[in-house]
This record gives sequence, C-alpha cells and structure tokens, in this order.
Amino acid sequence: MTPTPPWYCLAGATASGKSAVTQYLAERHGWPILSADAMLIYKGMDIGTAKPTIAERTRVPYFGLDCVTPADDFNAHDWLRDAQRVQAASAEGVFVTGGTGLYYSVLLRGLEPATPVDPERRAALEQLSLEELQARLATYSVTLADMQNPRRLIRALEHLEQGLPLPQSWREQTKPVLWALRHERSLLHARIAQRVEVMYKEGLLEEVRALVDSYPTWSRTALQAIGYAEALACLQGRCTEAEAKERTIIRTRQLAKRQETYLRGQFDTQWIEVTPCDTVETIAHRLETIWKL
Repeated sequence: MTPTPPWYCLAGATASGKSAVTQYLAERHGWPILSADAMLIYKGMDIGTAKPTIAERTRVPYFGLDCVTPADDFNAHDWLRDAQRVQAASAEGVFVTGGTGLYYSVLLRGLEPATPVDPERRAALEQLSLEELQARLATYSVTLADMQNPRRLIRALEHLEQGLPLPQSWREQTKPVLWALRHERSLLHARIAQRVEVMYKEGLLEEVRALVDSYPTWSRTALQAIGYAEALACLQGRCTEAEAKERTIIRTRQLAKRQETYLRGQFDTQWIEVTPCDTVETIAHRLETIWKL
C-alpha cells in the first residue's frame, strides 16, 4: 500500500510571513500548498486577504483558494473534505499554511462528531461558569484534555447527558505538534500596519466595489471579514478611508492575538522566533532541518 503523504504545517499569526516561507519551500520541493485560511476560500476576495498572486500560483499548485463566492457558506467539514482529496492526489507531501486554527485542528485531530442539540439543555449549560461545568463533568468521572475550554466542556456534557460516548481525542492529554512563526509584538504590529497600507494602494476599495456589484448579498462570514467590512463601510460613507484603515489595523492586531492564543491552547506549538535579521530563506532552511526535508 502506498503511504499517505504527510502534512507539513506552518502556522502563525496574520502577517507573520508564513505564506512567503511556505511558497519558498513548495517551489524548492515541488509539492503543493493547501491554504488553511477561511478567508482565502472566497472568489474575488484577493487583495484584502493577501491571497497568493497569479504568478505565485503558476509556480506552485495551490488548493483551498477560490472555493466559493462571498455569497456562499463554507465550513470546516467542506475544507477537510477538500484537504483529504488533495492528500490523496499528492505523491510525497503537502505544505499547509494559513491563519485559521480550526482548520489545523480538524486536519490533525479529525472532525468532532455531531451532537444532537437540545436547545434548552445547551442554553442552561451556557449559563454555568467554568468551575460549575468542571464540577458537573466530574460527576461522570471524566477528565478532558482541555478542561479550560467551556465550549468543549459543554459539548462533552451534551454527549454524556444523552448517553453518548465521548471521542477518545477529547480525553487524550497529548496535543498535536504544530510549528508556527512568532514575531516580537511591536514588529508584528508594524508588519500589520504596512500590510493594510499596501492593500489600499493595490485597490482594496475598488475590489470591494466590484464584489458588491457582483454579489449584493454576502454570507455572514464574508461580510465580517477583516478589511472588507471596513472598506465597505468606507464606500457606504459610514467612515473615512483613514478611519477604515485604522479600524482594520486594530481588528487585525486583535485577530493576531487570538490566533496565537488558540495555537498555544490547542496544540503543542513549537514556536519559531523570527527576528529582523531573518529572511524567508533562513526561516525555510530552519524548517527543512526540523522536518528533515
């Protein structure tokens, strides 16, 4: 039986440089790139998502881009289905990069089984504090790998109270290993501000105007996309361009913080500290040594 090609995942906060490093690696090794970013799946949303350019995509096979229009819904189930197709069609390995932590989670852990939802039970559980949820779970003599995650505790209680078995992965104390880039905070903030300026210079407002003409109604996820929501507000006269830029920078900084928090909590994250002296090439070579490529 032919072995399944492995995933080589590089995570990190937005604007950390992971896409450029992965592009370099993919070109050197001739392997495809799977995007793990919930915004890059939208057709036409290119500038505001820092989507790989046409030139980059001609040099490397890309997957996970332009899957649906801004009017469509797309979830982790859809993404994992496509990821499995990519893996099945790849001979040696697949590089994975992007900013959506949930995508890495379903890739490395598998999807959580669907739980029959009782709205009244869930509403009652959501009113409980973390300590109360932990105590209630203790009555079943169950300990989860992540006892600090209220959402996971609620899902576990929904299973147990309906007599359903818990997925073994929820009980495991080990977390999947994931490599990620990390910058000193002020450096990352500067990179974010520069990225937003570049997006506006490259025509973000014009891109959003064209998208609205083509797709008057957007999905909830697309409508809340950082950069696009602010550009749309600017086009509608609800803020100035300067205000849209500043709000985009603030929201992107907040996203970066959430991304790093998620990576710390959900994975055995191996951080690669990036300094101003590092280049795409030096970071890529460090990863080649780590991954023994």
